[in-house]
Amino acid sequence: MKAVFERLSPRQRSYAAAAGIALISLGAGYGLSMLGGGSDGGDAAADAGCEEVLYWYDPMVPDQRFDEPGKSPFMDMQLVPKCAGGDAQAGEGVSIDSGMVQNFGIRTAEAEYGVLEPETTVTGTLAYNGSEVAIVQPRAGGYVQRTYGHAPQDLIARGAPVVDLLVPEWGGAQQEFLAVAATGDAALTSAARQRLRLLGMPEGVISSVARSGRPQSTITVTAPQSGAITSLGVRPGMTVMAGQSLAEISGYSPIWLEAAVPEALAGSARVGQPVSVTLTAFPGERFAGRIIAILPSAQEASRTITVRAAMPNPGLRLKPGMFAQVTIAPERREALLIPSEAVIRTGERTLVMITQESGGYRPAEVRIGREAGGRTEVLAGLAAGEEVVTSGQFLLDSEASLAGIDVRPIDDAPTAAGEEGAQAQADADEPRTYRATGTIERITSRSITLRHGPVEALEWPAMTMGFATEGPAQVRGFQRGDRVTFTFVQASTGPRIVSIRKTGQ
Repeated sequence: MKAVFERLSPRQRSYAAAAGIALISLGAGYGLSMLGGGSDGGDAAADAGCEEVLYWYDPMVPDQRFDEPGKSPFMDMQLVPKCAGGDAQAGEGVSIDSGMVQNFGIRTAEAEYGVLEPETTVTGTLAYNGSEVAIVQPRAGGYVQRTYGHAPQDLIARGAPVVDLLVPEWGGAQQEFLAVAATGDAALTSAARQRLRLLGMPEGVISSVARSGRPQSTITVTAPQSGAITSLGVRPGMTVMAGQSLAEISGYSPIWLEAAVPEALAGSARVGQPVSVTLTAFPGERFAGRIIAILPSAQEASRTITVRAAMPNPGLRLKPGMFAQVTIAPERREALLIPSEAVIRTGERTLVMITQESGGYRPAEVRIGREAGGRTEVLAGLAAGEEVVTSGQFLLDSEASLAGIDVRPIDDAPTAAGEEGAQAQADADEPRTYRATGTIERITSRSITLRHGPVEALEWPAMTMGFATEGPAQVRGFQRGDRVTFTFVQASTGPRIVSIRKTGQ
């Protein structure tokens, strides 16, 4: 070996020396690592209090098991021993040393009753009231003599004249009627009168002809309702036919509001739900309305659902086409709430980790509802006062799976955790009553529109809105303009009057 080394060139000798040093270092490092690994494994098992180790695992990947200790191939951490007898010890829950609770960052929160109101704010546009549209048509054909100077988008009152028509065929029929009436034959006169009705002649015109004894072949067509002239198809000198559309009159008191609600939030809207509206035209003011319809189809381009609300429009201040910011507030009700971060969704069911009176943690199945503001509504599987884990729950859930701990079924949850939970449940079941003062704007057989002051408990500003009543008897004796004090509840169909009395009574 020495002879071979001497025959090498100086450069080859240096390469050989370097290779020898590397081999020696590698062998020493391997020996030290083996010694260190065995020592770390023994120390870890001793620290965990294990007399017998079943296997080793990474807490972050608990399903992967290893036969010997060492570093995890997944994380930069040592494998943890699984002690024999651990399943029996943790039969009622996962036990964690108090020092490890702080190291793992485990935090808990109490399930408690509260109000969850995820308000939805969307954009909308004011529109004509589609249920109050009148078509102006003549009952007989004739010639237009006068149009009274109307133009599209003009406001017109009910009974105002729209057009004067000359109807030639009415003149001959009226002459025959007058001739028959002059004979004094009641039967023939009645038959001639009926013929005038069949020609489309209004009863008022027939009575006027009979009273005056003179034919009246010109008729004035009037507006059947108040509103705006959205379509006008008549001009002086035109010839029109019976049933031809002369004008279209659309009402906007109450006015419609059509809001585009994203498809994902469509479940938060329902018929009868109140809405709060702000308009650029009236900064600082809020207007109230109520949802009257949710249209059956979605807009394919924007993936939105159109929600239609009706709003009072006293003085016709609100104009169709105005842009609006719409806040849809869901029904205000109390519910059992937990932090949303405590919820574990497995894909098949929903779990939370709960603390136990005897110590430790146990998974419990729950059924959840709405979510807003970092809190989630629990519909079943949990009781008020129970503690849920909000941080470190995934690690505890993995340990519970390894230990074979059963998940608490929904039906096994306590009905209430103490007197406070029972009282909160009773309060949640009973609707809350709110009080306000206001002025009556309108009264119908089933509703009353009030211009009321702020309702601080609901964070409502002063506004004008409609309230359902229990029937005509509840508002008998009241009239428009009365100052009243009233109480109401937020029913499933919207606010409903419980009691009402005039101010000072």
